[in-house]
Amino acid sequence: MEQATRPWHNWSGSVSSTPRRVAVPGGEAEVATVVREAARDGANVRVVGSGHSFVPLCATDGVLVTLDALHGVVSVDAERKQATILAGTKLHRLGPLLHAAGLAMANLGDIDRQSLGGVVGTGTHGTGPTLGNISTQVVGLQLATADGELIDCSADREPALFNAARVALGVLGIATRITLQLLPAYRLHERTWVAPFDECMAQLDDLIVSNRHFEFFWLPTPDACVMKALNPTDALISVPPAPSPSPPGSLGRYTKPERVDWSHRVLPSERSVRFNEMEFALPAENGPDCLREIRELMQTKHRDVTWAVEYRTLRADDIPLSPAQGRETVTISIHQAAHLSPLTFFTDAEAIFRNHRGRPHWGKCHFFHARDLRDCYPQWDDFQAVRARIDPAGRFLNDYLRTIMVD
Repeated sequence: MEQATRPWHNWSGSVSSTPRRVAVPGGEAEVATVVREAARDGANVRVVGSGHSFVPLCATDGVLVTLDALHGVVSVDAERKQATILAGTKLHRLGPLLHAAGLAMANLGDIDRQSLGGVVGTGTHGTGPTLGNISTQVVGLQLATADGELIDCSADREPALFNAARVALGVLGIATRITLQLLPAYRLHERTWVAPFDECMAQLDDLIVSNRHFEFFWLPTPDACVMKALNPTDALISVPPAPSPSPPGSLGRYTKPERVDWSHRVLPSERSVRFNEMEFALPAENGPDCLREIRELMQTKHRDVTWAVEYRTLRADDIPLSPAQGRETVTISIHQAAHLSPLTFFTDAEAIFRNHRGRPHWGKCHFFHARDLRDCYPQWDDFQAVRARIDPAGRFLNDYLRTIMVD
């Protein structure tokens, strides 16, 4: 159940800490025991998944809990198209498990290396104007709370706790199992192409509404956009031919052959080069102008930053701390190589995002404090009331979370 104390660091290397101890509970009851023991010892508790957050959400000098031993599908309700899944399950393993039951998630994020608990806790999302973030797929949760109890919550049972816990950064307790609303397994047709920036922007509205999933990456150096559209299809799975070598300098190297495959294979991308990332969620109508300003910033003051900028869409939802709460949303993501400092670039970019009423992605770099975030979220006080009731001693807070949660 425990591992020797050792330094922990996140995926990009931007965050590290040395916990007092690392707990690897083998079951949900053991998770609750870990929390009770931490309370007895006066230690705070943080839970870690795959470490794909770029901010110190998981850092602790107290007890670090990893749910790697809590993985797999607990049960499937075929009639309701729901499945209950242990929170430590990695998404790339979950897809095949659900597929075997004839089911699939409605959407996935950019990658599938994270744990289910991690993506729900941070409001991770994919793209599509009719699709919410992964937290909107949640219909039930079990939480190990600060007093060491296991509480089941849903829209009908502890509804205030459930509503808040769907995006909660782990500050309301440790999610041990999660019930998702799913779809029948489906196939997607993927198409990618390159267009000049101005052409992309001229077609943007039509591309968003005419595709289930549409996103693009603006490439600073050629000033072009790599476009990606995914749509459901009844076509049979196709194995695309190996791409032909592209001449040096050709934009063709950014595209790949069309393909058809099951959704859990098509939706995620592979990210092998490590980086740090900033992402803001904006009112959808502000997206194009904000991107133009980010583009100008990178073409003038930050010409040395050559990483692509990602542009996606997100349906409005009613989750108190969801970045898409109450408004149709566009998200814009910027990146910098993990071995380079992003501080100046991210600081300059955040000023633009703030001017466009941006809300930061909870797992990505930003410089907001609680007073800033209170102004972003109409239901901020409602969430804090739930937190005060569930964890009055702040057992699940670390130093970083105090700066963004406590006024």
